[in-house]
Amino acid sequence: MSNINVAIVDDDSLIVNLLQSFISGQESIDVILTAQGGKEFLGLLQNTDKIPDILLLDMKMQGMDGIEVSQYLKTHYPSIKVIVISSHYQLSFLGFMLKTGVAAFLPKGVSPNELVQIIRIVNEKGFYFMEDQMDVIREHLSIKSPKHILEQGNVLSNREIDVLRLLCKQKTAKEIGELLFITQRTVEGHKNNLFVKTGAKNIAGLVIYSIQHNIIRIEDLPAI
Repeated sequence: MSNINVAIVDDDSLIVNLLQSFISGQESIDVILTAQGGKEFLGLLQNTDKIPDILLLDMKMQGMDGIEVSQYLKTHYPSIKVIVISSHYQLSFLGFMLKTGVAAFLPKGVSPNELVQIIRIVNEKGFYFMEDQMDVIREHLSIKSPKHILEQGNVLSNREIDVLRLLCKQKTAKEIGELLFITQRTVEGHKNNLFVKTGAKNIAGLVIYSIQHNIIRIEDLPAI
């Protein structure tokens, strides 16, 4: 299995250096890009052949901030999974996380060891919710939420619903293919259709959509 390629963007050079030093020392993880601002990072990204799998991104930066960076990446580099690490962390940013397609939103107080674990989870599963974020989801997106009636032509097929439920349970495309006896390529096709039909920007958005529309119960989500 290939190493996880990580990029770090933060306008605090000390944080960049500390994170780079610690993460580079972890097994099967490489830090391939660092920058102290959004524009600098995008300039480096456009001139490299090695695209990061994971981006550790600060929210509040001078010039181009984390919001602008994440929005740009979602359009031009959708394969990069963004983990926002911010001293301005608050639970209300969960909505931002879903709208921009961010895979995880963490406070800067997160421990280095926990961060490494989250990097591995996001790389494999596509998203990560902290425990307090799950509490917010339980409070605001209860299973009593009304089902959404999709416009004609956007109704989910039974197979798409099967794939969606398994995605919510953190199954990979390979695992879903094996469970449903279909190819991994077919799974990816269903996943792309789910993004189009639901309007979700990433797996985290699909999870929220599924809870809102009674496709899966929050109690059935795996513990992270």
